[in-house]
Amino acid sequence: MNFDDSIFKAYDIRGVYPDQLDEDVARLIGAGLVEYLGCREVFVGRDMRVSTGSLFEALTEGILASGADVVDIGLVSTDGLYFAVGKFGAEAGVMVTASHNPPEYNGFKICMSGAIPLSGTAGLPEIKEFAKRGKLPSGGKIGIIRRKNIDKEYADHCLSFIDIKKIKPFHIAVDAGNGMAGKTFPTVSDRLPIVVKPMFFELDGTFPNHLASPIEPENTEALRAKVAAEPTIDLGAAFDGDADRVFLIDEKGSLVGGDMITALVAKRLLLEHPGEKVVYALICSRAVPEIIEKSGGIAIRSRVGHAIIKPLMKRENAIFGGEHSGHFYLRDNYFADSGLIALLVCLELLSETDKPLSELIAEIDHYYRSGEINSKVEDRAGTVAKVRKHYEKKGLPIDDLDGITVDGGSWWINLRPSNTEPLIRLNAEAETPEKLDEIVGETLAMIRQ
Repeated sequence: MNFDDSIFKAYDIRGVYPDQLDEDVARLIGAGLVEYLGCREVFVGRDMRVSTGSLFEALTEGILASGADVVDIGLVSTDGLYFAVGKFGAEAGVMVTASHNPPEYNGFKICMSGAIPLSGTAGLPEIKEFAKRGKLPSGGKIGIIRRKNIDKEYADHCLSFIDIKKIKPFHIAVDAGNGMAGKTFPTVSDRLPIVVKPMFFELDGTFPNHLASPIEPENTEALRAKVAAEPTIDLGAAFDGDADRVFLIDEKGSLVGGDMITALVAKRLLLEHPGEKVVYALICSRAVPEIIEKSGGIAIRSRVGHAIIKPLMKRENAIFGGEHSGHFYLRDNYFADSGLIALLVCLELLSETDKPLSELIAEIDHYYRSGEINSKVEDRAGTVAKVRKHYEKKGLPIDDLDGITVDGGSWWINLRPSNTEPLIRLNAEAETPEKLDEIVGETLAMIRQ
């Protein structure tokens, strides 16, 4: 079958509906995952996108035609799907979602037993080749579909990470971005002594207010303004479309980076579990490994991406892992990510310290960061090589764990070529804003020549 196989990404399947991803492709993906995993049952969850219903139906048709059964867990967050796969011992799971992408996109996040994700190096290439052959099974056993509501078990699980009695009566503004947090967050918050000021909780796959992608500052403008304008609000939280990621807003209306949330969650978990290992993505601030080690933990540096971090955490038996992008992974959550659990742990830390969020961050963050700066570059490999040569001539240490990372002592830069687009991503950090401006300018000049 002819289709745009670029929808098979490094960590999931994602493309524009129906131009790149349609029902015919979805059926073949459903059948292909059954063939690859040899599974007899697949848990399937879905988000609120306009095209999700028809893609869900087609995907399950492919699964059923291959002889496997489908457990339909309905409208859930992606971390809810991972929880269900782990909790109920499922052989496989699929979430129909395009996460934070614009409304015309859709896709599938696929995992196997233990909520271990399939990736561009394990599973997704085999499913792609099956789909290209374009033939569904015929004449064999047809599976059955049954429905299962996981809402209560999922809420119980999330709340098990904290002591509810410790939580103070915070006033929290929550921006669901018209995504799945509008359904999942109340199942947990209704059992806490907090006052929630909801924003955009109506499920709407057209995203009428803003894209459900809080890593871009423009998508948290309304939330930041609300927190800054209302003195009674203690903090804000913004979820992405499939509600597996979260970003926080401090009481002053300032955005808190995912790496700082990583540091706070690690600090709280290590209070009760000293000596445990914590994984962090290498483009997180140096404040992250510093607070991990100061809190009695062992910091492990990792490449970016959930298909990398989850297996690494499992090998190292790490208690926690975090990324700047708002993904937070927990060992006791089947090594899967959950923005909701990370938020709950932060609420417990805030309750115990009796300090505002801005003060907790100021205690651990002594650096200045660029954020991720993307540059369109056709010759990505050649450009990275040019930047490497420039800094090698200065005698600076360079490592290749993920792209290149240049260590300037009081500063660092990381350059990573995109896996899917003609982009180079620059992240930088320094001890002073002047040094940060200098190294960013110097590096961008080479990238954009």
